[in-house]
Amino acid sequence: MSDEKKRKPGPSGELTMDFSAFILSLNASSLIHMGEIPDPESRSRSVNIPAARHTIEILEIIKDKTSGNLDTDEDKLLDDILYTLRLKFLQHSKSE
Repeated sequence: MSDEKKRKPGPSGELTMDFSAFILSLNASSLIHMGEIPDPESRSRSVNIPAARHTIEILEIIKDKTSGNLDTDEDKLLDDILYTLRLKFLQHSKSE
């Protein structure tokens, strides 16, 4: 990945948003909805399978719509995240 594509602090010191950061934020959202990680605000864990499914579907749409337009690292990140989320989703769906 080139230096230009790495996350760097902006003028105010906050990290800038790039494609990988966006995908990772959707990943975190799905993991929160599956109760895999605690909600950062409430520090509690709750399960909302329909919301997790919705977030995974968003990532699948992004995968379809960006096909051929991502660099190798971005494409691998998205594939890896989708694979992991789908497995976790199946595990949670079976337990309900």
